[in-house]
Amino acid sequence: MKKISILGSTGSIGTQTLEVVRNSGGEFEVEGLCCGSNTDLLFEQVKEFKPGVIGISDEEKADVFVERLRAELPDLDPEIYVGNSAPCAVATIDDVQTVVGAMVGVSGLKPVIEAVECGKDIALANKETLVAGGDVVMPLIKKKGVKLLPVDSEHSAIWQCLWGQPEGSLDRILITASGGPFRGYTREMLNSVTPEDALAHPTWKMGGKVTIDSSTMMNKGLEVIEASHLFDIGVDNIDVVVHPQSVIHSMIRLKDGSVLAQMGKPNMMMPIEVALFYPERGPGFMEKFDPFAKGMNELYFEKCDTSVFGLLELAYHAGRVKGLLPAVMNGANEVAVNAFLNGRIRYPDIESVVSEVMNEYEKTNVPSKAISLDDVLNADKEARRLAIEAMEQRINK
Repeated sequence: MKKISILGSTGSIGTQTLEVVRNSGGEFEVEGLCCGSNTDLLFEQVKEFKPGVIGISDEEKADVFVERLRAELPDLDPEIYVGNSAPCAVATIDDVQTVVGAMVGVSGLKPVIEAVECGKDIALANKETLVAGGDVVMPLIKKKGVKLLPVDSEHSAIWQCLWGQPEGSLDRILITASGGPFRGYTREMLNSVTPEDALAHPTWKMGGKVTIDSSTMMNKGLEVIEASHLFDIGVDNIDVVVHPQSVIHSMIRLKDGSVLAQMGKPNMMMPIEVALFYPERGPGFMEKFDPFAKGMNELYFEKCDTSVFGLLELAYHAGRVKGLLPAVMNGANEVAVNAFLNGRIRYPDIESVVSEVMNEYEKTNVPSKAISLDDVLNADKEARRLAIEAMEQRINK
């Protein structure tokens, strides 16, 4: 039985990971669960899976949770960690072999690094970990000899297509994108987009921040940078291909011109299952792929219009410059997306804020390789400060 812990257990990936565990036939034991503030759902998860360690970032919610746990589940006596240290505590449980990194944003970086330091394999669903900290994480992965198991559907697809391929045979990566809810829009049409519009993804059911990133195509930009780190390939050898059916999850082109694709219904539980069971294959409890089913038998591809979705081009730029610029881009984007979801800025302002912050940072900082976690976190902090300044200028106009 493989022992796992889940960072971000109440989010979209976390809840689907637990669904895989339910259907695994007893292959996994959940040793640790960690959430931000959704303690009601966490309570139900603890009741079912009975982990030995619990982490809650929200200190006020944690107090209420502890009282409820003692009153309703007196037979359970888990270790409970509260506040900023909670994710790292859950990430470093002694008996755990695999840590599922499903926290949203750059906050997931430090616990992943600490888990790797402790020799844990990482099933990674958090794009920002490699986007912001890839220069720190990837050398550490190699040094510690642990596995980095991609959970993102696109990176899982690329990873699976590479299984058994000779070293050095990869020529190009083709990352597919659904196009999001605003595929076919002009820049002018984006001016009237509301948070409700942007959260209505046509294909995937995801958390709020990821869904907004998908609508702006920043999600694909993050995936390009992440793929560059995961598969040791330059961003200019990675293409984004709009594929509205979301049946082909990504493709690779090999040096001899062969193209391999991984296909399946748009369901995140499949890549989660692939990562958790690796190097074996799981039981396959989900509905099997039917090539003749509606929506499965007509596949087509389009180019992404970066004149409309400019965040993707900004991500390519950050991936070329490397160093700390991807962390700066990511930090600014997190701030801008949160502000948009809270009604403080307009939808097009997300791109404007990120672009302004990147330009400002490049004016005053010589590109340098991220050599430590502190470097990354300091760059992230500076980006957030610049993003807040940029937004306040817009709000006060």
